[in-house]
Amino acid sequence: MSNSISQYWVRLLINLIFSISHLATQDLMETQEEVKEEGVGYVVMRNLFSRETDFKMRTVKKSRETSLRESAERLALSRKMHEKEEFQKKMNPDSLTHPPEFIVKPHGQTVWEGKSVMLHCTVAGWPKPRVSWYKNNVLIDAKAHPEKYFTESQYNMHSLEIKNCNFSDTAEYRISALNVKGESSAFAPVIIKNGYSPEYGVTFNTTIIDKFDVSFGREGETMSLGCTVIVYPTVKRYQPEIVWYRNGVVLSPSKWVHMHWSGEQATLTLVHLNKEDEGLYTLRVNTKSGFDTHSAYVFVRDADVEEEGVPVAPLDVRCHDANKDYVVVTWKQPAVEGSSSIIGYFIDRLEVGTHHWTQCNDTPVKYARFPVTGLTEGRSYTFRVRALNNSGVSRPSRASDPVVAMDPSDRAPGPSAPWTGMIKFTEEDPTVGVVPGPPTDLAVTEATKSYVVLSWKPPIQRGHEGVMYYVEKCLVGTETWQRVNTGMPVKSPRFALFDLAEGKSYSFRVRSCNSAGVGEPSEETGATTVGDRLDLPSVPGPVIAIRNTDTSVVVCWGASKEVKNLVGYYIEVSINGSGVWVPCNNKPVKGTRFVCHGLNTGDKCVFRVKAVNAAGYSGSSAESEACIVQASIGEYCSVPSPPTGVTLLERVRDYMVLGWQAPAKTGGADIRGYYLDYRTVKDGVTSKWHEINLQTVTGTSYKVTDLKENVFYQFQVRAVNRAGISESSIPMVPLECKEWTVAVPGPPHGLRVQEVRKESMVLLWEPPTFSGRSPVTGYYVDYKEENGRWRCVQERSTKNTYMKLTGLQEGVSYRLRIHAKNVAGVGGPSKETDAILAETRPGTNEIVVDVDDDGVISLIFECSDLKEDSQFVWSKNYKAFTDTSRLTVQTSGGKSRAIFNDPSLEDLGIYSCVVTNIDGVSASYTLTEEGLKRLLDISRDHQFPIIPFKSEMAIELQEKGRVHLWAEVAKFTSNCQVEYVFNDNIIHEGKKYTMNFNKTTGIIEMFMDSLEVTDEGTFTFNLVDGKATGRTSLVLIGEEFAELQKKSEFERAEWVRRQGPHFVEYLSFKVTPECDVHLKCKVGNIKPATETAWFKDGIEIEEDDEDAKKIKKSDEVLIFDIGKISKKDAGVYEVKLKDERGKDKTLLNLTDAGRTVLNEVFRVIANSSTELKVMSTEHGIILYSFVVHYIEDLRIGWLHKESKISHSDRVQCGVTGEQLWLKINEPTEKDKGKYAIDIFNGQGSVKRVLDLSGQDLNNCVFICLSFLRAAAIAERNRARVVGGLPDVVTIQEGKSLNLTGNVWGDPVPEVSWVKNDKALLSDDHYMLKFEHGKFASITIAAVKTIDSGKYALLVKNKYGTEAAEFTVSVYIPEDEGEKRE
Repeated sequence: MSNSISQYWVRLLINLIFSISHLATQDLMETQEEVKEEGVGYVVMRNLFSRETDFKMRTVKKSRETSLRESAERLALSRKMHEKEEFQKKMNPDSLTHPPEFIVKPHGQTVWEGKSVMLHCTVAGWPKPRVSWYKNNVLIDAKAHPEKYFTESQYNMHSLEIKNCNFSDTAEYRISALNVKGESSAFAPVIIKNGYSPEYGVTFNTTIIDKFDVSFGREGETMSLGCTVIVYPTVKRYQPEIVWYRNGVVLSPSKWVHMHWSGEQATLTLVHLNKEDEGLYTLRVNTKSGFDTHSAYVFVRDADVEEEGVPVAPLDVRCHDANKDYVVVTWKQPAVEGSSSIIGYFIDRLEVGTHHWTQCNDTPVKYARFPVTGLTEGRSYTFRVRALNNSGVSRPSRASDPVVAMDPSDRAPGPSAPWTGMIKFTEEDPTVGVVPGPPTDLAVTEATKSYVVLSWKPPIQRGHEGVMYYVEKCLVGTETWQRVNTGMPVKSPRFALFDLAEGKSYSFRVRSCNSAGVGEPSEETGATTVGDRLDLPSVPGPVIAIRNTDTSVVVCWGASKEVKNLVGYYIEVSINGSGVWVPCNNKPVKGTRFVCHGLNTGDKCVFRVKAVNAAGYSGSSAESEACIVQASIGEYCSVPSPPTGVTLLERVRDYMVLGWQAPAKTGGADIRGYYLDYRTVKDGVTSKWHEINLQTVTGTSYKVTDLKENVFYQFQVRAVNRAGISESSIPMVPLECKEWTVAVPGPPHGLRVQEVRKESMVLLWEPPTFSGRSPVTGYYVDYKEENGRWRCVQERSTKNTYMKLTGLQEGVSYRLRIHAKNVAGVGGPSKETDAILAETRPGTNEIVVDVDDDGVISLIFECSDLKEDSQFVWSKNYKAFTDTSRLTVQTSGGKSRAIFNDPSLEDLGIYSCVVTNIDGVSASYTLTEEGLKRLLDISRDHQFPIIPFKSEMAIELQEKGRVHLWAEVAKFTSNCQVEYVFNDNIIHEGKKYTMNFNKTTGIIEMFMDSLEVTDEGTFTFNLVDGKATGRTSLVLIGEEFAELQKKSEFERAEWVRRQGPHFVEYLSFKVTPECDVHLKCKVGNIKPATETAWFKDGIEIEEDDEDAKKIKKSDEVLIFDIGKISKKDAGVYEVKLKDERGKDKTLLNLTDAGRTVLNEVFRVIANSSTELKVMSTEHGIILYSFVVHYIEDLRIGWLHKESKISHSDRVQCGVTGEQLWLKINEPTEKDKGKYAIDIFNGQGSVKRVLDLSGQDLNNCVFICLSFLRAAAIAERNRARVVGGLPDVVTIQEGKSLNLTGNVWGDPVPEVSWVKNDKALLSDDHYMLKFEHGKFASITIAAVKTIDSGKYALLVKNKYGTEAAEFTVSVYIPEDEGEKRE
C-alpha cells in the first residue's frame, strides 16, 4: 500500500515537471508574445476565477548544460521506476492464490431517519473474491429492491448505499467475501435515529391534506403537484423543510423543475414534461420533531408522432467519460418502437452558445451508447438522440445537460495554491527536443459492430510539451499496420474507431507524438472481433396480474436470468383478444413489480414485460392470465413461502426425478405452479443457476432430463401465485446423476396434512417415482412428537396413499414420514413434514349431509373466512374426481355443495373438501352402506312427500253437545289446501258443517251442532301442498258412534241444565282427618232469589230442626256436617235448587253408600293410629296405640310373633276412648317377641309393630313390681268418698236440700261438685263447703225443677280420683200443679 502511494506522488511530480518543461519548450519555439498569451490562457483555464486581474510574468533562462543534466536525471529516474514496476509485477502477491482479506473495513454509522447511508470497504484476494451484503444475516438483493439498495464493485472497492433510511434499517450489516481459498466477513452496525429532538420544548405535529394523486401528463405539457401542509402548533418565524423526491432522488430547482412553498401550500411544477419526468414523486415535510411524507406516481405519455409508424423519442440522454475531444453519450430506448423495430439511433450535438445541431454519426447505431469524437477542447456541448425505424425518424429526445470537453484532471476539483498574480516560466535551450515514449495500458473498453473504443495511459517519457496520439490497426492474419487518424492526431487518451468490418478480428496500437517526433508504438492489443459484446437480455419470467383498484392492476414478473447492465423493464397491456399493445410505463423500471394505472374499469386485460439494456430489447414475456380491472376483494395477497423438502425420488444415467413439499404459506392465493433451477458442482465450485422449465410445473414432482452422467447437480424450487414468485428453496446437497441399483422402492413424496383436529389429522402422499425391482405393495407411516422418537402408526402396511391418524394429544406437535415397501423390503423414509400442532381451530366446520325438498342428496361444506381467489376442492378417497357424472359441485359464496346425481353403492367412500388459500381449512365425510340406505329412505320421503301431522284427527264434545273434529299439521306452506270428506263424498261449509284451517297454528277444524243417525261413517281431511299430500281419517260407527251420540245428547241436556241454577259438583261425601263425615256439593249460576232445600229420606230439613244446624255454605259449596257417623245417619240425602230460570237436584243414598263411607272412615282411623308403645302397671304391661276416633264396626286384631293372640284372664285387649290396648298380666319369658296391632282400613289393614326383647320385658317387669308397691300405697292413701251421700234424693219444689259426704285421702283431696257433667260454683243458689278436710257439703236453697239432674262429688289427690254420684228429683205437689194448669 505504501509503495502504491509513493508511486502516485512520484508520477504526480514527474507530470508537473513535464508540464513546466512543455511550457519552456514552447517559449523557445514561439515568440514571447504568443508564450504570454498561451500561458495566461492556460492559467485562466486552471484557475477559473481569480481574485486579482493584474499579474506579473518572469522568464528564467537555463543553460544547455543544465537542461541536459536535468534530462539525464529524468531519464535515469524513469528507468529506475520502470524496473521497479516490473519487479513488483513479478513479486506481486496478488498473482499468488490467497484467501480474501479486508484491506479497508466498513465503518458503522448513525444517521437521522430519511437520510442515506454509504458503506465502503476494500477487499484483496486471488482469485478475485465474490462479495455479498447481508442485513442481520439475511442476503440483500439490491436488484430486487433498487429503490432501497445500490451496490457497486470497482477495482476491489465495494460499496452499499441504503437510500431513504427508516427505523427498520437499523441492523448489523455484513459483507462476505468468498473465493476458492476461503471466506472472510466484516461487520458494520447502522443505527437510524427516529425523529428529531423537540425545539424549545415544542413537539410539532405535521398533517398533509389535499394530497396529489396518481397523475397523467403528455410530453410538452406543464404539470403541477401540490399538497397543503399543516404544522401544529404554529411557531412564529419557524418553517418546515420541504423536500421533493423523484424515485428516491432529491430534486433541485432547475429550468425543468420549479418549487414553491407558500407557508401552507407546497407546489412542484414540471415545466415542459418529458418522459424523464415519469416516476414516483414524494413530498417530505421535515420538522424538528419528525417528518411526514406523501407519494404518488406521475405518468408521462408520448407526444403524438409526426408520422404514423415512426418510433417515439428516446429518453434520459447523459454524457460520460468526457475528455479533451471525446465524450460517451448514453440514452434509454423508448417504450414504443413504432410500426417496426428500431434500426438504430442518430446522435446530435450542439455547441453551447450556438443554435445549430450537428449530426454526429452518418450510420445509425444500434447500441444505446455512442462515443462522440472531434470535439474542440474547452468548449461545452449538449446532445440529443433520435430513433430510426422503417417508417422514419422520431422526434429528438430532451437535450442532455451541458458537458465541457477538457482533461478530466483539469475538471476534477482539488486543492490549488492561492493565486499570487505572478506566473513563472522556465526556459530550456530551444534546440533540445524529446520524442515521447509509447503509451501504456492500451485496452479495448467497448466493442460493438458499429465501433470499437480504445483507451490508454499517456507515456511516461513525453518531454516538456503536450502529447498527442496516432492510432493504428492491423487485420489479424496480416502484418500490415494502418494509421487510422492520419489527418489529425487525437489529444485524448480515448479513441473510437468506426467503419470496421463486422466479424473481422483486429489488433490495435497507439503512438505518441509531439513537436520532436512520433514515438514508438505501444504494445498491441489482442485480437478483437468486431461485434456486440453485450448480449440482449433474456426474456423476463412469468407475468402475474393482480387486481388492485377500479383503475389499476398490480403486475409482477420474474427477473431476466441472463442480463448485463440492465436498464429496466417496460410493461405493456392489451385488452384480451384485441391484439393492440399499449405501454404502461414510458420510463424503464428496475423492480419486478409495478402498479399499472389509468385502466378502464371492467376491462379484461393481459400484460407482458420486456427487459432493456444498452444492447436493446429482450423478447416479450409470455402473456399473463387475463385480469379484470376492478377493486380487489379481501385481504391483499403476498408471495408464497419457499417450497421445502426437495428430495431425489429417482435417478437414471441422464435424468433425475425431484419431489418437494408445497409452501407452508400460500400467501392467500392459489399456488399456480413451480419453477426449478439447477447448477453443476465440481470440486466444490458451483456454476451459475439455470432455469429448468419455462412453463410452470403444477405438481410437486418433476423429471429433469438431458443431464450428464456422473456429474453433480444442485437443485432449487420456487413457488408462484398471483402475487409473484417466492424465494428459492434451500439448495439441496449436490447429487450425482447415475442410475439407482437398489431393490427397495424410493421414498414417497408430496406429503401434505389436512383435516387437523385436536385428536386426529389426515396424511396424504404420492407414491415413490422409483419402485425398485418390484411394484410397491404398501406403506408404513411413522410419527413422533417434537422431541420424541419415531414410532410406526400401524402394524400392517396400507395400500392407500392416505391415512387418518387418531388418538393424538391436543396441543402436541407431531412430525410425520412415510416408508414404501415392495417384495424386496422397506425403502428409506420420505422427507418428514413440518411440526403440526394437534388442535381444532376456532370456527372449524365439518361436512354436513343434506337431503333437500326434492330428495336430492348432497354434501355441504361452509367456510366463513373465504378469500377472493379461494376455491372449494372436492375429492373422493382423497383423489380428484374422475367421473363427474356421479357428482356435481355447486359453489356460492362461502358454501360449496357436492350433489349426488344418482346415489348408489358406487358412491361409497370418503369425501373430502379443501379450501385453497386458507391454510388448514378442510374436512371429510365417510359415506357407508348403512348411511346411504338411510339417506335414500329420506330422499324417497322428500321426493314423494307426505304432509306430516302433529296430531291425527280427533273428536271432542263441546258445549250443547257440539261435535268438534280436528287435526294439527306439523309442516306445511301457505299454499296448503284442505278437502273435507264424509263417506267418500266431499262436504262443504253450510248449516250443518262449520270448517276452518288456521295456517298460523296448523289446526284443521270441523264442527257439527249435533250427531244424527245419518252421521255414522268415516270423516276424512285430505291435504294438498304443492306435490306433498296428507290424509287423516276418523271412523265413527257401531257402538262407538252410539256412545258418542248419547254423550252428545247428554252434553246438550247438561247445557240446558246449566242455563239455570245447577250443581257444578253433585252431592258427595268426605271424611275429614278428625273422622267427621261431610256431605257437600258445588252449585253454579246462583242468584239471591234461588231457593236451596235439603231433604233426608224425602223430608225437608226445616230451619228449626236439629239437623238444620249441620247445614253450612261456603263460596257456592253446600256442606252438611254429619260429624261422627253412626247407623242413625243412614238414609237418602237430597238437595234441590229452584228459581224462575229452572231447577236442579242432587241426591246421595248413604244407606247404599254406607259401606263405602265406613270404609273411608276406617281408612282415616287406621292411618291415624300411632306407633305401638308399652306401659307398665301394677299388674303387668300394657301395649297401646291411639287413634283419632273409634267406632264399634272397626275390626282390630292383635298378633304375637305373627300369630293371633287368644284372649284369657292374663291377656286381654280392649278400647278405652281413643286408646287401643293389650294388657298382659304378670308377663313371663314366653311373652318376649314382636307384637303387632292389625287395624282394618276399609280395603286392607294397617299394622303397627313393637319388638319386646328380653331386656325390654325385664324392665317392664321391674317397673310392674314398682307399680305394685306404688299401687298399694296409692290405694291406701288415694282420695275417696267413704259415705254420707244417698243414691237418689226426691224433694218438693221450694224446699232446701242439704247433703254432706265423708271424704278420705292423704294428702287431703281436692273437692268439686258437678251437675250433668258440668262443674258447679258456689253462689246464692248453690252453697258448697269443705270442712276439716273430711266433710264436703252442698246446700241448694229453694230447689226448682230445673235443679233435677245427675250430681256427683269428685275427690282427687295424687294417688287417685273418685266420684260419688247421686240423683236429685224435684217434684211439684198436685194442687200446685192444678193451679198452674
